[in-house]
Amino acid sequence: MTETLKLAVNGTLMRGLALNPNLLTVGARFHCETETEPAYRLWSIEDRYPAMMRVASGGVAIAVEIWEVPLAGLGVILMQEPPGLAIGKVKLATGDIVLGVIGEPLTVAGQREITQFGGWRAYQASLS
Repeated sequence: MTETLKLAVNGTLMRGLALNPNLLTVGARFHCETETEPAYRLWSIEDRYPAMMRVASGGVAIAVEIWEVPLAGLGVILMQEPPGLAIGKVKLATGDIVLGVIGEPLTVAGQREITQFGGWRAYQASLS
Protein backbone atom coordinates (compact mmCIF):
# COMPACT_ATOMS: atom_id res chain seq x y z
CA MET A 1 0.00 0.00 0.00
CA THR A 2 1.33 3.43 -0.97
CA GLU A 3 1.75 5.95 1.82
CA THR A 4 -0.21 9.15 1.24
CA LEU A 5 -0.68 12.51 2.87
CA LYS A 6 -3.50 15.02 2.71
CA LEU A 7 -2.82 18.12 0.62
CA ALA A 8 -5.07 21.21 0.61
CA VAL A 9 -5.21 22.96 -2.77
CA ASN A 10 -6.90 26.31 -3.38
CA GLY A 11 -6.42 27.10 -7.07
CA THR A 12 -5.44 25.63 -10.40
CA LEU A 13 -4.72 22.18 -8.90
CA MET A 14 -8.44 21.77 -8.11
CA ARG A 15 -10.63 19.37 -10.08
CA GLY A 16 -11.18 20.40 -13.68
CA LEU A 17 -8.69 23.29 -13.59
CA ALA A 18 -5.44 23.81 -15.51
CA LEU A 19 -2.93 22.06 -13.23
CA ASN A 20 -5.22 19.29 -11.91
CA PRO A 21 -3.49 16.77 -14.23
CA ASN A 22 -0.34 17.29 -12.11
CA LEU A 23 -2.19 15.64 -9.19
CA LEU A 24 -3.72 12.90 -11.30
CA THR A 25 -0.40 11.99 -12.95
CA VAL A 26 1.19 11.14 -9.58
CA GLY A 27 -1.82 9.05 -8.53
CA ALA A 28 -3.46 11.54 -6.16
CA ARG A 29 -7.11 10.96 -5.26
CA PHE A 30 -9.73 13.61 -4.47
CA HIS A 31 -10.84 13.38 -0.83
CA CYS A 32 -13.28 16.27 -0.19
CA GLU A 33 -14.15 19.94 -0.47
CA THR A 34 -13.81 22.01 2.69
CA GLU A 35 -12.61 25.38 3.97
CA THR A 36 -9.69 26.69 5.93
CA GLU A 37 -10.16 28.21 9.35
CA PRO A 38 -10.97 31.95 9.02
CA ALA A 39 -7.33 33.02 9.12
CA TYR A 40 -6.35 33.34 5.45
CA ARG A 41 -6.35 35.91 2.65
CA LEU A 42 -6.23 35.26 -1.10
CA TRP A 43 -4.68 37.10 -4.06
CA SER A 44 -4.96 36.66 -7.81
CA ILE A 45 -1.55 36.44 -9.43
CA GLU A 46 -2.16 38.08 -12.82
CA ASP A 47 -5.49 36.17 -13.02
CA ARG A 48 -3.54 32.98 -13.76
CA TYR A 49 -3.50 31.39 -10.29
CA PRO A 50 -4.17 32.32 -6.66
CA ALA A 51 -1.85 32.69 -3.70
CA MET A 52 -3.24 32.07 -0.22
CA MET A 53 -1.52 33.34 2.92
CA ARG A 54 -2.24 32.95 6.61
CA VAL A 55 -2.63 36.29 8.39
CA ALA A 56 -2.63 37.43 12.01
CA SER A 57 -5.92 39.32 11.64
CA GLY A 58 -8.59 40.00 9.03
CA GLY A 59 -8.59 36.49 7.64
CA VAL A 60 -11.53 34.53 6.24
CA ALA A 61 -12.27 30.89 5.45
CA ILE A 62 -11.01 29.97 1.97
CA ALA A 63 -12.51 27.15 -0.11
CA VAL A 64 -10.06 24.29 -0.63
CA GLU A 65 -10.02 20.74 -1.91
CA ILE A 66 -8.27 18.00 0.02
CA TRP A 67 -6.36 15.41 -2.01
CA GLU A 68 -4.69 12.17 -0.90
CA VAL A 69 -1.24 12.42 -2.48
CA PRO A 70 1.36 9.64 -2.61
CA LEU A 71 4.42 10.77 -0.63
CA ALA A 72 6.66 10.21 -3.66
CA GLY A 73 4.47 12.55 -5.74
CA LEU A 74 4.59 15.60 -3.46
CA GLY A 75 7.95 16.83 -4.77
CA VAL A 76 6.83 16.34 -8.37
CA ILE A 77 3.70 18.43 -7.76
CA LEU A 78 5.63 21.20 -5.97
CA MET A 79 8.21 21.49 -8.75
CA GLN A 80 5.38 22.05 -11.27
CA GLU A 81 3.74 24.82 -9.24
CA PRO A 82 4.17 28.44 -10.41
CA PRO A 83 7.00 30.44 -8.83
CA GLY A 84 6.14 31.95 -5.46
CA LEU A 85 3.98 29.05 -4.30
CA ALA A 86 5.17 26.61 -1.67
CA ILE A 87 4.00 23.82 0.61
CA GLY A 88 3.17 24.79 4.19
CA LYS A 89 0.80 23.81 6.97
CA VAL A 90 -2.84 24.84 6.56
CA LYS A 91 -5.42 24.73 9.34
CA LEU A 92 -8.86 23.63 8.20
CA ALA A 93 -12.25 24.70 9.58
CA THR A 94 -12.40 21.29 11.31
CA GLY A 95 -9.24 22.12 13.26
CA ASP A 96 -7.20 19.55 11.32
CA ILE A 97 -3.80 20.67 10.09
CA VAL A 98 -2.69 19.41 6.67
CA LEU A 99 -0.06 20.35 4.16
CA GLY A 100 -1.27 22.88 1.61
CA VAL A 101 -0.25 25.20 -1.19
CA ILE A 102 0.50 28.67 0.15
CA GLY A 103 1.89 31.88 -1.33
CA GLU A 104 5.07 33.68 -0.43
CA PRO A 105 4.74 37.34 0.68
CA LEU A 106 6.69 38.75 -2.28
CA THR A 107 4.42 36.90 -4.71
CA VAL A 108 1.32 38.77 -3.55
CA ALA A 109 2.94 42.23 -3.41
CA GLY A 110 1.13 44.50 -5.87
CA GLN A 111 -1.36 41.80 -6.89
CA ARG A 112 -5.17 41.99 -6.69
CA GLU A 113 -6.56 40.77 -3.38
CA ILE A 114 -9.58 38.50 -3.92
CA THR A 115 -10.23 37.40 -0.34
CA GLN A 116 -13.81 38.69 -0.48
CA PHE A 117 -14.69 35.93 -2.99
CA GLY A 118 -13.76 33.17 -0.51
CA GLY A 119 -12.01 31.06 -3.12
CA TRP A 120 -10.51 30.81 -6.58
CA ARG A 121 -13.57 29.27 -8.26
CA ALA A 122 -15.86 32.07 -7.01
CA TYR A 123 -13.37 34.67 -8.20
CA GLN A 124 -13.09 33.03 -11.62
CA ALA A 125 -16.90 32.94 -11.90
CA SER A 126 -17.01 36.69 -11.20
CA LEU A 127 -14.82 37.35 -14.25
CA SER A 128 -17.34 35.94 -16.73
